[in-house]
Amino acid sequence: MIRTLVGASVVFSALALSPLHAFAKEPTSAESEGNRMERKGNAEEKAADADKARGVRLEKKGKAIKAEGKDEGDKAEEARGERVEKQGKAKVKAAEARGDAAETMEKAGNKSEKAGVKEKKAEEKAR
Repeated sequence: MIRTLVGASVVFSALALSPLHAFAKEPTSAESEGNRMERKGNAEEKAADADKARGVRLEKKGKAIKAEGKDEGDKAEEARGERVEKQGKAKVKAAEARGDAAETMEKAGNKSEKAGVKEKKAEEKAR
C-alpha cells in the first residue's frame, strides 16, 4: 500500500511540475553573466573568510609565543612571536581586502542580473 502511494505521489508531482518547466523562459546573457559573477563572488568571499580565520589563529599563536618568550626571558623566542603575529595581521588584512573585492563582484553580478531581467520584460512587453 505504501509503495502504491509513493509511486502515485511521484507520478502526480512530476505531472504537476511539468507545465511550470514548459513555460519557463531562457535566461538572457546578462542574467547568466550576473549569476556567474555572483557565484564567483560568493566563492571568493567564502575563501577570504577562511583565510581571515587562519590569519587570526596565526596572530593568536604569535602572541602566545611572544608571551612565552617574555616569561622565559628568551629574546629570540620573543622576536619569533612578533614575526608570527605580524604575519597573522598581514594575512587578516589581505583577506579583508579580498573579501571586499568579492563583495563588489557580487554586487556587480546583481546589477547585471537585474539589467537582464529588465531586458527580458521589455522584450515581452514589445511582443
